[in-house]
Amino acid sequence: MSTDTPASGRVRTSDTEREQVAEILRAAATEGRLTLAESDERLGRAYAARYRDELAPLTADLPSGGWEALYRTPEALAGMRRRLRRHGSFTAVLIGALIGLWLLSGAHFFWPLIPIFFLTFGFLRHASWARWRASGGGPWGPNRQRWSRW
Repeated sequence: MSTDTPASGRVRTSDTEREQVAEILRAAATEGRLTLAESDERLGRAYAARYRDELAPLTADLPSGGWEALYRTPEALAGMRRRLRRHGSFTAVLIGALIGLWLLSGAHFFWPLIPIFFLTFGFLRHASWARWRASGGGPWGPNRQRWSRW
């Protein structure tokens, strides 16, 4: 039986949270911020952690808590590009459908202009946000404080 009661304020950690911290530590080791021995030791402590408050100190000395490195991995950047291509393709198909409907309707006023404006604005906003995030901006940027989930 555990000596920690619910009143102690300690919350158990999940496998997902442990794995997320492990990914951050692996990304930091890949960037050279942690030595191999230090990385192995922290990974062992991350997988052995039972409570959330045991995870926070493992990434506390990394810039932005290690989140910046996690979002600069090749897999994360490839996923970001894939989502951006998907968004662009969807926007192009939707714009084509709107123009087709306008042609079929025979309307004199080009009414698809209004939804096309908002669709294009949304896509350009997504593209600029993705570029900003990949360059180290955003809540994971070097000059921003990241709230701790643990």
